[in-house]
Amino acid sequence: MSRAVVTGGLGGSASWVVSSLAEQGWDVRSIDFRNPDPGAGPANVDFRAADLTDQGQTWELIAEFDPDYVIHFAAYPNPLGHGGAHVYENNSISTYNVLSAAGSVGADVVWASSETVYGTVFAEPSFLPDYFPIDVDHPLRPEDPYGTSKVAGEEIAKMVARRHDVSIASIRPSWINYPGEYDTATIRENFELETAELGDDFGITFHNAAGNFFSYVDIRDVVSLVERAMDVDFDGHQPFMAVAADNFLDVDTVDAVEAVYGDLPPEVDISGDQSAIDYKNAREVLDWEPQHSWRDAETEAVEGPSFV
Repeated sequence: MSRAVVTGGLGGSASWVVSSLAEQGWDVRSIDFRNPDPGAGPANVDFRAADLTDQGQTWELIAEFDPDYVIHFAAYPNPLGHGGAHVYENNSISTYNVLSAAGSVGADVVWASSETVYGTVFAEPSFLPDYFPIDVDHPLRPEDPYGTSKVAGEEIAKMVARRHDVSIASIRPSWINYPGEYDTATIRENFELETAELGDDFGITFHNAAGNFFSYVDIRDVVSLVERAMDVDFDGHQPFMAVAADNFLDVDTVDAVEAVYGDLPPEVDISGDQSAIDYKNAREVLDWEPQHSWRDAETEAVEGPSFV
């Protein structure tokens, strides 16, 4: 039986990865800062609680399990709600500990980086990228401790891949949404193209959505990308964007961006409601395409993991 460690396994995104792998018969160890209620979760999932910023705990729990793959999703998910130094320290150190432990046992890695490595999501003031669509070759310009921790994590990934000759996929998800619980509807229903405003009640949410140019991704597509990265052989470190094919506003992407920013990048090669972020590398290397759009997913009834 194939074995996988999943960090952050009780979190919103990683719990779907744990559930999917367990359903496929994988032997899974979930490592989070807490454990679920006794008896919760599939029988082939071993839940362990640990502080991943502690190298000893991290290495012990990964080494003794001897996984084929390590999927690292544990992190503070944004720069909000905690001190910036704490966010950066937690995310960077835990990523170093997890990835280096994986490399030491010869396990390939898929881990959650972020679209915030480009800097536009939490920037004050917001700014435009060099071109549309943004791809994995676009310069990284993090503007906050969270995005900076993800850039540091990708450098750690490159180091571990070189040092231990393992493959590491850095997944850069756009705004992750869950079927039947999409947060995108509120913005779309209140967005006026003519004024490009939502009002004070939506300030932070709208600012962040405008910073990723109204892109998003369904959690099921994140899971499928993780699993494609596990299935396909590639060498070294590779970054992959996890993003839906369209924006969630139901208007032309260029019109929405120009309305908000009053300008466009000097190079634009998108049309209609095409996403401003390109998943070309995932398509070419992994033969992956997103399968879900807000048009169906916002109202879908899909049961999530039972142990969260």
